[in-house]
Amino acid sequence: MKLLTHTIHYDNIFLLSVFKLNNKKIVSRILRLASHSANGYYYPFIPVLLYFLSPNKALFFFISALISFTLELPICTIMKYGIKRNRPFETLDMIYKRSLPLDRFSLPSGHTSASSVMTVLLSYFFPILMLPAIMWALLVGISRIYLGVHYPTDVLAGMSIGIPSGLAGISMAGYFL
Repeated sequence: MKLLTHTIHYDNIFLLSVFKLNNKKIVSRILRLASHSANGYYYPFIPVLLYFLSPNKALFFFISALISFTLELPICTIMKYGIKRNRPFETLDMIYKRSLPLDRFSLPSGHTSASSVMTVLLSYFFPILMLPAIMWALLVGISRIYLGVHYPTDVLAGMSIGIPSGLAGISMAGYFL
């Protein structure tokens, strides 16, 4: 019980420190763009773009992504509706929502989970993109905290779903090719 109390305490401290970044306009703009970039409707364009840039990798990437997101999305959804953790803006007086959440519950962060999947895929297929992809995924996670819709532990949970889903998708795609 003490571990849970400590986790909640540090979760709230980190949440508040990220949430207070609102007086820095450039940081606010970057974090809002990072969050928006992780909306799911951009992801299908990546394999299409890859088809023109590297056709020999495009099909493997596409199948890997399809499998990865087929794993990641239901896991996130089942966890959200099984755990039913309220969002920070609903439970903490000093937090308000800066963005409308896409669904009702907080744990795990779906944006972070999906961006972690994409980071694993991009890093595997294009190692030169590893560092920028990791930086982008971290910004997505921080942005979800900044927007008041997730706790830091929600972001960590999203990463812990997205990374193995991406790795499993790559591994399983090999069986189809």
